[in-house]
Amino acid sequence: MGSAATAEHRTQERGVAMTGEQIRLVVLFGGRSAEHDVSCITARHVLAAVDPARYDVVPVGIDRDGNWAIAEGAAAAFTAGPDALPDQLDPAGTAIAPTGAVMSPDPTEKVVVLPLLHGPNGEDGTVQGMLELAGVPYVGSNVLASALAMDKIKAKEMLDYHGILQAKWATVQSGRVTARGLDKIVADLGLPLFVKPANMGSSIGVSRVDTRSDLEGALELALSYDEWVIVEEAIAGREVEIGVLGNQVPRVSVPGEIRPGDDFYSYDDKYIDGTAQLVIPAVLPADVIERMGELAKQVFRALRCEGMARVDFFYESERGLILNEVNTIPGFTPISMYPIMWEATGVSYPELIDELIRLALERHERRSKLR
Repeated sequence: MGSAATAEHRTQERGVAMTGEQIRLVVLFGGRSAEHDVSCITARHVLAAVDPARYDVVPVGIDRDGNWAIAEGAAAAFTAGPDALPDQLDPAGTAIAPTGAVMSPDPTEKVVVLPLLHGPNGEDGTVQGMLELAGVPYVGSNVLASALAMDKIKAKEMLDYHGILQAKWATVQSGRVTARGLDKIVADLGLPLFVKPANMGSSIGVSRVDTRSDLEGALELALSYDEWVIVEEAIAGREVEIGVLGNQVPRVSVPGEIRPGDDFYSYDDKYIDGTAQLVIPAVLPADVIERMGELAKQVFRALRCEGMARVDFFYESERGLILNEVNTIPGFTPISMYPIMWEATGVSYPELIDELIRLALERHERRSKLR
Protein backbone atom coordinates (compact mmCIF):
# COMPACT_ATOMS: atom_id res chain seq x y z
CA MET A 1 0.00 0.00 0.00
CA GLY A 2 3.00 2.31 0.36
CA SER A 3 4.33 2.03 -3.20
CA ALA A 4 4.45 4.91 -5.68
CA ALA A 5 2.04 3.02 -7.93
CA THR A 6 -0.46 2.70 -5.10
CA ALA A 7 -0.15 6.39 -4.28
CA GLU A 8 -0.83 7.24 -7.93
CA HIS A 9 -3.84 4.89 -7.93
CA ARG A 10 -5.23 6.61 -4.85
CA THR A 11 -4.79 10.00 -6.51
CA GLN A 12 -6.74 8.80 -9.54
CA GLU A 13 -9.45 7.22 -7.35
CA ARG A 14 -10.19 10.52 -5.60
CA GLY A 15 -11.25 11.92 -8.96
CA VAL A 16 -12.67 15.43 -8.90
CA ALA A 17 -11.48 15.96 -5.34
CA MET A 18 -7.90 15.85 -6.66
CA THR A 19 -8.38 18.12 -9.68
CA GLY A 20 -8.82 21.33 -7.74
CA GLU A 21 -12.57 21.48 -8.33
CA GLN A 22 -14.28 21.93 -4.98
CA ILE A 23 -17.16 19.70 -3.97
CA ARG A 24 -19.90 21.09 -1.75
CA LEU A 25 -20.13 18.51 1.03
CA VAL A 26 -23.33 18.63 3.07
CA VAL A 27 -22.63 16.86 6.38
CA LEU A 28 -25.99 15.80 7.80
CA PHE A 29 -25.96 14.98 11.52
CA GLY A 30 -28.03 14.82 14.71
CA GLY A 31 -31.47 13.42 14.00
CA ARG A 32 -34.52 12.34 15.97
CA SER A 33 -33.36 8.87 16.98
CA ALA A 34 -31.93 7.78 20.31
CA GLU A 35 -28.51 7.78 18.63
CA HIS A 36 -28.57 11.59 18.23
CA ASP A 37 -25.52 12.19 20.44
CA VAL A 38 -23.45 9.52 18.68
CA SER A 39 -24.20 11.23 15.36
CA CYS A 40 -23.08 14.63 16.68
CA ILE A 41 -19.78 13.16 17.87
CA THR A 42 -19.22 11.42 14.54
CA ALA A 43 -19.86 14.64 12.60
CA ARG A 44 -17.29 16.51 14.65
CA HIS A 45 -14.56 14.02 13.70
CA VAL A 46 -15.52 13.96 10.04
CA LEU A 47 -15.35 17.76 9.86
CA ALA A 48 -11.94 17.65 11.51
CA ALA A 49 -10.67 15.22 8.86
CA VAL A 50 -11.94 16.69 5.57
CA ASP A 51 -9.71 19.00 3.56
CA PRO A 52 -11.22 22.52 3.22
CA ALA A 53 -9.25 22.98 0.00
CA ARG A 54 -11.21 20.15 -1.59
CA TYR A 55 -14.60 20.54 0.08
CA ASP A 56 -16.93 23.44 0.68
CA VAL A 57 -18.47 21.99 3.84
CA VAL A 58 -22.04 22.80 4.88
CA PRO A 59 -22.90 21.21 8.27
CA VAL A 60 -26.65 20.65 8.50
CA GLY A 61 -27.99 19.63 11.90
CA ILE A 62 -31.30 18.01 12.73
CA ASP A 63 -32.44 18.48 16.32
CA ARG A 64 -34.38 15.94 18.38
CA ASP A 65 -37.69 17.49 17.27
CA GLY A 66 -36.81 17.07 13.59
CA ASN A 67 -36.00 20.72 12.85
CA TRP A 68 -33.31 21.26 10.21
CA ALA A 69 -30.71 24.01 10.51
CA ILE A 70 -27.44 25.09 8.98
CA ALA A 71 -25.11 24.62 11.95
CA GLU A 72 -23.35 27.97 11.71
CA GLY A 73 -21.26 27.38 14.82
CA ALA A 74 -19.89 24.15 13.39
CA ALA A 75 -19.24 25.83 10.04
CA ALA A 76 -17.32 28.67 11.69
CA ALA A 77 -15.28 26.24 13.80
CA PHE A 78 -14.51 24.16 10.70
CA THR A 79 -13.19 27.26 8.92
CA ALA A 80 -11.03 28.08 11.96
CA GLY A 81 -9.42 24.62 11.88
CA PRO A 82 -9.87 21.19 13.47
CA ASP A 83 -8.68 22.34 16.90
CA ALA A 84 -11.54 24.84 17.07
CA LEU A 85 -14.20 22.15 16.75
CA PRO A 86 -15.98 21.20 19.99
CA ASP A 87 -16.08 17.56 21.13
CA GLN A 88 -19.70 17.30 20.00
CA LEU A 89 -21.42 19.45 17.40
CA ASP A 90 -24.62 21.35 18.15
CA PRO A 91 -27.35 20.94 15.50
CA ALA A 92 -28.78 24.37 16.31
CA GLY A 93 -28.35 27.20 13.82
CA THR A 94 -30.28 28.99 11.10
CA ALA A 95 -33.40 27.00 10.26
CA ILE A 96 -33.73 25.74 6.69
CA ALA A 97 -36.36 23.87 4.70
CA PRO A 98 -35.34 20.68 2.92
CA THR A 99 -36.32 22.45 -0.33
CA GLY A 100 -33.90 25.30 0.29
CA ALA A 101 -30.67 26.16 -1.48
CA VAL A 102 -28.67 23.34 0.07
CA MET A 103 -31.06 20.72 -1.33
CA SER A 104 -31.54 22.44 -4.72
CA PRO A 105 -27.98 23.08 -5.90
CA ASP A 106 -26.83 24.64 -9.13
CA PRO A 107 -26.83 21.74 -11.62
CA THR A 108 -23.28 22.66 -12.66
CA GLU A 109 -22.08 22.39 -9.07
CA LYS A 110 -20.86 19.11 -7.56
CA VAL A 111 -22.74 18.45 -4.34
CA VAL A 112 -22.61 15.34 -2.17
CA VAL A 113 -24.57 14.71 1.03
CA LEU A 114 -22.82 12.72 3.75
CA PRO A 115 -25.55 11.38 6.08
CA LEU A 116 -24.11 10.69 9.52
CA LEU A 117 -27.51 9.87 11.00
CA HIS A 118 -27.57 6.67 13.02
CA GLY A 119 -30.76 4.73 13.69
CA PRO A 120 -34.35 5.44 12.60
CA ASN A 121 -35.14 8.55 10.52
CA GLY A 122 -31.66 8.59 9.02
CA GLU A 123 -30.11 5.17 8.57
CA ASP A 124 -33.34 3.41 7.60
CA GLY A 125 -33.92 4.74 4.07
CA THR A 126 -36.08 7.73 5.02
CA VAL A 127 -33.43 10.40 4.40
CA GLN A 128 -32.04 8.39 1.49
CA GLY A 129 -35.47 8.52 -0.15
CA MET A 130 -35.65 12.28 0.28
CA LEU A 131 -32.22 12.65 -1.32
CA GLU A 132 -33.26 10.42 -4.22
CA LEU A 133 -36.29 12.67 -4.82
CA ALA A 134 -34.04 15.72 -4.70
CA GLY A 135 -31.65 14.11 -7.19
CA VAL A 136 -28.64 14.73 -4.93
CA PRO A 137 -25.69 12.28 -4.69
CA TYR A 138 -25.24 10.88 -1.20
CA VAL A 139 -22.83 8.59 0.59
CA GLY A 140 -23.91 5.10 1.53
CA SER A 141 -26.61 2.60 0.65
CA ASN A 142 -29.81 3.30 -1.23
CA VAL A 143 -33.36 3.26 0.15
CA LEU A 144 -33.94 -0.49 -0.08
CA ALA A 145 -30.61 -1.56 1.41
CA SER A 146 -30.81 1.02 4.19
CA ALA A 147 -34.31 -0.08 5.18
CA LEU A 148 -33.47 -3.78 5.05
CA ALA A 149 -30.25 -3.53 7.03
CA MET A 150 -31.85 -1.27 9.65
CA ASP A 151 -34.69 -3.72 10.33
CA LYS A 152 -32.98 -6.66 12.02
CA ILE A 153 -35.96 -8.93 11.44
CA LYS A 154 -36.29 -8.29 7.70
CA ALA A 155 -32.52 -8.47 7.25
CA LYS A 156 -32.47 -11.87 8.93
CA GLU A 157 -35.33 -13.11 6.76
CA MET A 158 -33.58 -11.95 3.59
CA LEU A 159 -30.21 -13.40 4.54
CA ASP A 160 -31.80 -16.65 5.68
CA TYR A 161 -33.16 -16.96 2.14
CA HIS A 162 -29.58 -16.61 0.88
CA GLY A 163 -28.39 -19.38 3.18
CA ILE A 164 -26.32 -17.22 5.55
CA LEU A 165 -25.82 -18.87 8.96
CA GLN A 166 -27.27 -16.69 11.73
CA ALA A 167 -28.23 -16.96 15.38
CA LYS A 168 -31.63 -18.55 15.99
CA TRP A 169 -34.26 -15.87 16.56
CA ALA A 170 -37.90 -15.11 17.27
CA THR A 171 -39.94 -11.94 16.81
CA VAL A 172 -42.33 -10.15 19.13
CA GLN A 173 -44.79 -7.43 18.09
CA SER A 174 -46.14 -4.76 20.39
CA GLY A 175 -49.63 -5.61 21.60
CA ARG A 176 -49.18 -9.33 20.91
CA VAL A 177 -47.08 -10.40 23.89
CA THR A 178 -48.49 -13.41 25.72
CA ALA A 179 -47.08 -15.58 28.51
CA ARG A 180 -47.53 -18.67 26.35
CA GLY A 181 -45.65 -17.03 23.49
CA LEU A 182 -42.75 -16.07 25.73
CA ASP A 183 -42.61 -19.58 27.19
CA LYS A 184 -42.32 -20.95 23.65
CA ILE A 185 -39.48 -18.53 22.82
CA VAL A 186 -37.52 -19.70 25.87
CA ALA A 187 -38.22 -23.35 25.04
CA ASP A 188 -37.10 -22.87 21.41
CA LEU A 189 -34.05 -20.66 21.94
CA GLY A 190 -32.96 -21.55 25.47
CA LEU A 191 -31.32 -19.21 27.97
CA PRO A 192 -29.57 -16.81 28.06
CA LEU A 193 -31.20 -14.65 25.38
CA PHE A 194 -30.68 -11.22 23.87
CA VAL A 195 -33.63 -8.89 23.35
CA LYS A 196 -33.25 -6.03 20.85
CA PRO A 197 -35.43 -3.39 19.20
CA ALA A 198 -35.68 -4.38 15.54
CA ASN A 199 -34.81 -0.85 14.36
CA MET A 200 -32.09 0.62 16.53
CA GLY A 201 -28.30 0.62 16.80
CA SER A 202 -25.47 1.37 19.23
CA SER A 203 -26.89 -1.38 21.51
CA ILE A 204 -29.63 1.00 22.65
CA GLY A 205 -32.56 -0.89 24.19
CA VAL A 206 -30.65 -4.19 24.17
CA SER A 207 -30.79 -6.52 27.17
CA ARG A 208 -29.24 -9.85 28.09
CA VAL A 209 -31.84 -12.15 29.66
CA ASP A 210 -30.61 -14.95 31.92
CA THR A 211 -33.93 -16.05 33.46
CA ARG A 212 -37.50 -16.37 32.23
CA SER A 213 -38.63 -13.81 34.80
CA ASP A 214 -36.34 -11.16 33.27
CA LEU A 215 -37.84 -11.50 29.81
CA GLU A 216 -40.89 -9.25 30.35
CA GLY A 217 -38.75 -6.33 31.56
CA ALA A 218 -36.34 -6.69 28.64
CA LEU A 219 -39.24 -6.71 26.18
CA GLU A 220 -40.79 -3.65 27.81
CA LEU A 221 -37.50 -1.76 27.38
CA ALA A 222 -37.04 -2.82 23.74
CA LEU A 223 -40.69 -2.06 22.88
CA SER A 224 -40.22 1.48 24.17
CA TYR A 225 -37.95 2.03 21.14
CA ASP A 226 -39.74 0.03 18.45
CA GLU A 227 -43.01 -1.82 17.82
CA TRP A 228 -41.09 -4.90 16.72
CA VAL A 229 -38.51 -6.74 18.82
CA ILE A 230 -36.14 -9.53 17.98
CA VAL A 231 -35.13 -12.18 20.53
CA GLU A 232 -31.94 -14.10 19.77
CA GLU A 233 -30.10 -17.06 21.21
CA ALA A 234 -26.89 -16.13 23.02
CA ILE A 235 -23.77 -17.27 21.19
CA ALA A 236 -20.64 -17.98 23.18
CA GLY A 237 -18.33 -16.93 20.38
CA ARG A 238 -15.81 -14.24 19.58
CA GLU A 239 -17.23 -10.98 18.21
CA VAL A 240 -15.48 -10.23 14.93
CA GLU A 241 -16.21 -7.54 12.35
CA ILE A 242 -15.08 -6.56 8.87
CA GLY A 243 -15.48 -3.44 6.75
CA VAL A 244 -16.87 -3.44 3.21
CA LEU A 245 -16.20 -0.57 0.81
CA GLY A 246 -17.39 -0.14 -2.77
CA ASN A 247 -20.37 -0.18 -5.08
CA GLN A 248 -20.72 -2.92 -7.66
CA VAL A 249 -17.31 -4.43 -6.88
CA PRO A 250 -16.86 -4.20 -3.10
CA ARG A 251 -13.64 -4.88 -1.25
CA VAL A 252 -13.05 -5.76 2.38
CA SER A 253 -10.76 -4.57 5.15
CA VAL A 254 -8.76 -6.63 7.56
CA PRO A 255 -11.04 -8.07 10.28
CA GLY A 256 -11.21 -6.80 13.83
CA GLU A 257 -12.26 -8.37 17.12
CA ILE A 258 -14.18 -6.81 20.00
CA ARG A 259 -13.54 -8.06 23.51
CA PRO A 260 -16.36 -6.50 25.57
CA GLY A 261 -15.68 -5.16 29.02
CA ASP A 262 -19.36 -5.57 29.90
CA ASP A 263 -21.59 -8.67 29.76
CA PHE A 264 -21.97 -7.78 26.09
CA TYR A 265 -20.88 -4.92 23.81
CA SER A 266 -23.31 -2.43 25.37
CA TYR A 267 -23.84 1.30 24.77
CA ASP A 268 -21.79 2.14 27.88
CA ASP A 269 -19.04 -0.19 26.72
CA LYS A 270 -18.96 1.51 23.33
CA TYR A 271 -19.23 5.19 24.23
CA ILE A 272 -18.93 5.82 27.99
CA ASP A 273 -16.75 3.35 29.92
CA GLY A 274 -14.39 2.55 27.06
CA THR A 275 -13.47 -0.79 28.64
CA ALA A 276 -13.92 -2.86 25.49
CA GLN A 277 -10.73 -3.99 23.77
CA LEU A 278 -10.43 -3.69 19.99
CA VAL A 279 -7.98 -6.13 18.41
CA ILE A 280 -7.08 -5.15 14.84
CA PRO A 281 -6.30 -7.17 12.87
CA ALA A 282 -8.15 -10.02 14.55
CA VAL A 283 -6.05 -13.08 15.18
CA LEU A 284 -7.85 -15.71 13.10
CA PRO A 285 -6.79 -18.59 10.84
CA ALA A 286 -6.10 -17.49 7.27
CA ASP A 287 -8.95 -19.60 5.88
CA VAL A 288 -11.40 -18.05 8.35
CA ILE A 289 -10.32 -14.52 7.34
CA GLU A 290 -10.79 -15.40 3.67
CA ARG A 291 -14.20 -16.94 4.36
CA MET A 292 -15.22 -13.91 6.43
CA GLY A 293 -14.38 -11.55 3.57
CA GLU A 294 -16.33 -13.61 1.05
CA LEU A 295 -19.34 -13.87 3.37
CA ALA A 296 -19.26 -10.12 4.04
CA LYS A 297 -19.31 -9.37 0.31
CA GLN A 298 -22.11 -11.90 -0.20
CA VAL A 299 -24.19 -10.23 2.54
CA PHE A 300 -23.37 -6.76 1.13
CA ARG A 301 -24.67 -7.80 -2.29
CA ALA A 302 -27.69 -9.72 -0.95
CA LEU A 303 -28.96 -6.61 0.82
CA ARG A 304 -27.96 -4.44 -2.19
CA CYS A 305 -25.67 -2.28 -0.07
CA GLU A 306 -23.43 0.36 -1.65
CA GLY A 307 -20.71 2.65 -0.43
CA MET A 308 -19.93 1.18 2.94
CA ALA A 309 -21.06 -1.32 5.54
CA ARG A 310 -19.67 -2.99 8.62
CA VAL A 311 -20.57 -6.66 8.77
CA ASP A 312 -20.52 -8.24 12.25
CA PHE A 313 -20.05 -11.94 12.95
CA PHE A 314 -19.60 -14.33 15.83
CA TYR A 315 -16.84 -16.88 15.47
CA GLU A 316 -17.64 -20.14 17.22
CA SER A 317 -15.39 -23.17 17.32
CA GLU A 318 -18.12 -25.63 16.29
CA ARG A 319 -20.28 -23.67 13.81
CA GLY A 320 -17.64 -21.26 12.51
CA LEU A 321 -18.75 -17.80 11.36
CA ILE A 322 -22.30 -16.79 12.34
CA LEU A 323 -23.66 -13.49 11.02
CA ASN A 324 -24.73 -11.02 13.69
CA GLU A 325 -25.83 -7.89 11.79
CA VAL A 326 -25.02 -5.34 9.09
CA ASN A 327 -24.56 -1.59 9.65
CA THR A 328 -24.86 0.65 6.59
CA ILE A 329 -23.80 3.78 8.52
CA PRO A 330 -21.31 2.32 10.99
CA GLY A 331 -19.68 4.26 13.78
CA PHE A 332 -17.29 6.68 12.10
CA THR A 333 -15.15 8.34 14.77
CA PRO A 334 -11.38 7.74 14.49
CA ILE A 335 -11.71 5.17 17.29
CA SER A 336 -14.64 3.33 15.71
CA MET A 337 -14.11 -0.14 14.30
CA TYR A 338 -14.92 0.67 10.67
CA PRO A 339 -12.32 3.41 10.07
CA ILE A 340 -9.73 1.66 12.26
CA MET A 341 -10.04 -1.55 10.22
CA TRP A 342 -9.54 0.43 7.02
CA GLU A 343 -6.61 2.29 8.57
CA ALA A 344 -5.01 -1.11 9.27
CA THR A 345 -5.75 -2.07 5.66
CA GLY A 346 -3.87 0.98 4.38
CA VAL A 347 -6.68 3.54 3.91
CA SER A 348 -6.39 6.54 6.23
CA TYR A 349 -9.41 8.29 7.77
CA PRO A 350 -9.30 11.28 5.34
CA GLU A 351 -8.73 8.92 2.39
CA LEU A 352 -11.72 6.85 3.47
CA ILE A 353 -13.95 9.93 3.42
CA ASP A 354 -12.58 10.86 -0.01
CA GLU A 355 -13.31 7.37 -1.33
CA LEU A 356 -16.87 7.35 0.00
CA ILE A 357 -17.55 10.69 -1.69
CA ARG A 358 -16.09 9.37 -4.94
CA LEU A 359 -18.30 6.29 -4.71
CA ALA A 360 -21.36 8.49 -4.13
CA LEU A 361 -20.62 10.53 -7.26
CA GLU A 362 -19.85 7.39 -9.28
CA ARG A 363 -23.16 5.77 -8.35
CA HIS A 364 -25.13 8.95 -9.02
CA GLU A 365 -23.57 9.33 -12.46
CA ARG A 366 -24.19 5.66 -13.26
CA ARG A 367 -27.83 5.76 -12.21
CA SER A 368 -28.44 9.10 -13.93
CA LYS A 369 -27.91 7.32 -17.26
CA LEU A 370 -30.86 4.99 -16.66
CA ARG A 371 -34.02 5.72 -18.66
